[in-house]
Amino acid sequence: MARKTVLCGCGAMAKGWLRAIAEHPDLSAGVEIVGLVDLHPPTAEALAAEFGLANAVIGSDLGAVIDETGAELVFDVVVPVARAEVVETALARGCHVLSEKPMAASLDEARSMIAWSKKAGRLHAVVQNRRYIPGIRRLRAFVESGAIGALTGIHCDFFIGAHFGGFRDAMEHVLLLDMAIHTFDAARFVSAKVPLAVYAHETNPPGSWYRTGASAFAIFEMADDVTFTYRGSWCAEGANTSWESQWRITGTQGTVLWDGADSFIARRVASEEGFLREQEEIEVPEAPRAEETEGHASVIAAFLQGVETGVPPETVGEDNIRSLAMVFAAIESAKSRARVVLAEV
Repeated sequence: MARKTVLCGCGAMAKGWLRAIAEHPDLSAGVEIVGLVDLHPPTAEALAAEFGLANAVIGSDLGAVIDETGAELVFDVVVPVARAEVVETALARGCHVLSEKPMAASLDEARSMIAWSKKAGRLHAVVQNRRYIPGIRRLRAFVESGAIGALTGIHCDFFIGAHFGGFRDAMEHVLLLDMAIHTFDAARFVSAKVPLAVYAHETNPPGSWYRTGASAFAIFEMADDVTFTYRGSWCAEGANTSWESQWRITGTQGTVLWDGADSFIARRVASEEGFLREQEEIEVPEAPRAEETEGHASVIAAFLQGVETGVPPETVGEDNIRSLAMVFAAIESAKSRARVVLAEV
C-alpha cells in the first residue's frame, strides 16, 4: 500500500525526486504524493501541474499540510539552512523523513536531528545518491575482494566549470559544502574506513563566478593508515572530469583506476622480482546487486525498505553525520590552515 507523502521544497531538485518515483513501478506503488509545500505556493502549483499531482494539497506551512493529509513520510528538498526546521516539524508529527544532502548546516544541527529521530521513533535518512551508482558499488566490492591487496589510498580529482546561478553562487565554502560531500561520502563507503583527521586548503581562483570557496584540496587520514586525497574545483573550465570525480585506488598489491563513468583499469603485481615488478591486468566485476545502482531511485527504495522493516538504510542520519563531519573538519582546516581532528559523532 502506498504511503502518504509530503514533498517539502518544490524547486528544480524536487523534479529529480518525482521523476525517480514516476519511472520506477515499485516506488510509484509505494509512494503517494499527497502534499506539496513551498514558501512560494505558485512554485508548488507548477510542480503539481507538471507531474500530474492535481489532488495534492498545496501550502506553505509543512505542519498544516501534514495534519491535513495524514502523511506518513516527508521528502525534504529545501535549502540547507531551512533543513533543521523541516526535519523537526516532520518528526514531531510522526513522519519518517528523507532529506536532501547535506544533512544539516552544522554538526550541532545534525546531532539534534538524530536526537529528534530517536525521540520520535521515526527514521531520518539522507539522500547520498552518488553511493548508489554502478561505479561506486563496483569499487566497494572490488576493494572488499582483496584483489589489489590491503587498501592504502584513495585519490580523487574533481574539476568542472559549473555555471549554476542562484544560491550556490553566493554560498560560503560552496565546493566543500555542496559538492565535495558526495565524494567524501563515497570514499568513506568504498574504503570502509573511519576518517580521523584532515588538512585542507580552499581558494577562490581568479575568474571564479562564485563568491567564495570554488576550489578545495584535502588530505584525510583514515583508519588503518589509509590516506584519502581530494582535489577539486567548480570553476575549472575545459577538460571536465566526471561529476563522480576521477579515482585512483591503491593497494599493497595493485591499483584500480576509474574515470567516474564507464572505464575501469585494474592492475596488480605478477612477480616478486625486479626494479619495476611485472604487472597483470585484472577484471573489475560488475556491481553485485543491480537494484543498488539506480542512484536516486535506489536511495528512495532503501528508505522505504527501512520504514517497512525497521532496519536502518546505509544513509541513516547516525551514519551520514560522519560524512558531514568530514566536510566541516575540512572547512575548519581551510579556515585555520591547520590539521584538524574530526569531531566525535
